[in-house]
Amino acid sequence: MNKRLASYSIAALAVSAFFVAQPSGVANAAPCSDVDVSFARGTGEFPGLGITGRPFVDRLKSELSDRSVSTYAVNYAADFTQASAGPGSRDLVAHLTSVAASCPSTTFVIAGYSQGATVVTNAVGVRTTSSITGAVIPADLADRIDAVVVFGNPLGLRGSKIETASATYGPRTRSFCNFGDPVCQIGGFNAFAHVQYGTNGSTTEGAQFAAAQVRS
Repeated sequence: MNKRLASYSIAALAVSAFFVAQPSGVANAAPCSDVDVSFARGTGEFPGLGITGRPFVDRLKSELSDRSVSTYAVNYAADFTQASAGPGSRDLVAHLTSVAASCPSTTFVIAGYSQGATVVTNAVGVRTTSSITGAVIPADLADRIDAVVVFGNPLGLRGSKIETASATYGPRTRSFCNFGDPVCQIGGFNAFAHVQYGTNGSTTEGAQFAAAQVRS
């Protein structure tokens, strides 16, 4: 097992240790909402928004209380091999494309945690090891993506982040990597840092960023 996969596995076990089950059903606010929020959960989490997605989405809805907000939990395996991020990006892109076609006034926020951040990374066209089985958001939908927010993105282990790797989405992106998180920080040493985004203010800050982007 290589060091990177070992880091993912240890952090995923930490997620399992701290995991509080979330309802898998995620209801839409309206047939066509003002804003649609998609979130991809982390490795080993049950289907749904997960331990980071739930507080992020709840806070974003609060920040956008004057608008209708629908939510979508990306439907993918989130397995320990990390290979499911490719199919996850296909599901995310299919959702965005479908909603965009049915709801021409809806704009989007896309976000993800851990392997879910890789799902988002693939979708915005930044290459990862799972990109070959993934999908990229069509260019004609790019202007409707208001904000991109990722937590504990493994892209950091390559010394990169969406903000600098994507000319299209970088200015609309905010990445969070806790100090010591071995999933996103080179030399990270604290697996429990990977499970604290929902409790240390990161999801609040990320939601505020996304709301400001929606309003801009």
